[in-house]
Amino acid sequence: MPVLNPGSNTTPNHPARARMHRTRIKICGLTRPEDVAAAVAAGADALGFVFYPPSPRHVEPSRAGALMAALPPFVGTVGLFVNAGVDEVCAAVRQAPVALLQFHGDETARLCAETARAANRPFMRVFRVRPDTRARELLEYEHQYRAASPLFSGLLLDTYVDAYGGAGKVFDWSLIPKELAPRVVLSGGLSVQNATEAVVLVRPYAVDISSGVELAKGIKDAQRMTAFVGAVRLADATPEKEHTHERRT
Repeated sequence: MPVLNPGSNTTPNHPARARMHRTRIKICGLTRPEDVAAAVAAGADALGFVFYPPSPRHVEPSRAGALMAALPPFVGTVGLFVNAGVDEVCAAVRQAPVALLQFHGDETARLCAETARAANRPFMRVFRVRPDTRARELLEYEHQYRAASPLFSGLLLDTYVDAYGGAGKVFDWSLIPKELAPRVVLSGGLSVQNATEAVVLVRPYAVDISSGVELAKGIKDAQRMTAFVGAVRLADATPEKEHTHERRT
């Protein structure tokens, strides 16, 4: 799925030029057709559908399939699962043929690989960042999953909370090692207010937002989605040399 596969973020022959990378944007937790349409109109590259029943943003696969049927070409789709079995994931994908799987629970690298192979889909693994997380852990985690399966697409970094799923909280972006940043999807407490700063400081491959563009849980706000996309694009247009951010290695 091109929208979430890491690409080059550098312009080596023109160090003073604004970086040419276009940060991909995923809006997650869609439940209504009008929100799907608004997210596409705002410029989202990918839409996420939550297949985790305890979540207030949960959507049945049949419902997600109907929402996806209205999408135009080149808008990616992601299915979020939490500790789901192989058969459950495959059944969901048959009804809602998402392009990418997102594992957000306690799934092992072996289970993720097995499930992705059975569903015939690439997958993204969520790493829930704690205050004491070290850069080395993130690099080792990525290596573990990349070694486990050729279907591994990349890491999504979210904030650690007791429950599964986001809680609208930001983690310390300086924990992300600079060599990993161009390959990750940044999530966790992003909003219209902090999106530009987040992208300028981290320079991730993509960003993921849910609660930051909502009126209520599972109900998106069209104006906030448009403003969020604009804030990310503002960061994309900001030259690298204007900002420095020390990150751990």
